[in-house]
Amino acid sequence: MQALRTKAKNKGLMGNRKRQSAQALKEAKKSIAFAKLNNCPTSPRKMRLVADQVRGESINKALAILKFSPKEASRRLEKLLLSAIANWQSKNDSDDIEKANLFVSEIRVDGGSMLKRLRPAPQGRAHRIRKRSNHVTVVLGSNIIEA
Repeated sequence: MQALRTKAKNKGLMGNRKRQSAQALKEAKKSIAFAKLNNCPTSPRKMRLVADQVRGESINKALAILKFSPKEASRRLEKLLLSAIANWQSKNDSDDIEKANLFVSEIRVDGGSMLKRLRPAPQGRAHRIRKRSNHVTVVLGSNIIEA
């Protein structure tokens, strides 16, 4: 009896129109997957150099670019891109990753918090060292090819 009452109560929380719009929104978001990397201890300027190389590329080409790039930031971005791909796969269990034709639709590098340190300078002074960090967001889009 209690289970039926709870089920009826939960069903009444969301109206039919709201449920349909939520389903439509869920279907629209199914083709998009993202991953975030917060407080990465690299300056945003260095990370943007690598991020600009993979923006708009297909995931296979982007992974190849990141794998053979000598920069340290490329290792972190490669791991983040693999995470975004795994997120897409968990959202779309039935779809094939090759048919989905995934690409990096958006990659954003924002400045994070700064660690402020002091470096001794001549004549008893001190210079402030700013150790920068950043936040990276990778959004994957898909052009699903119907077979």
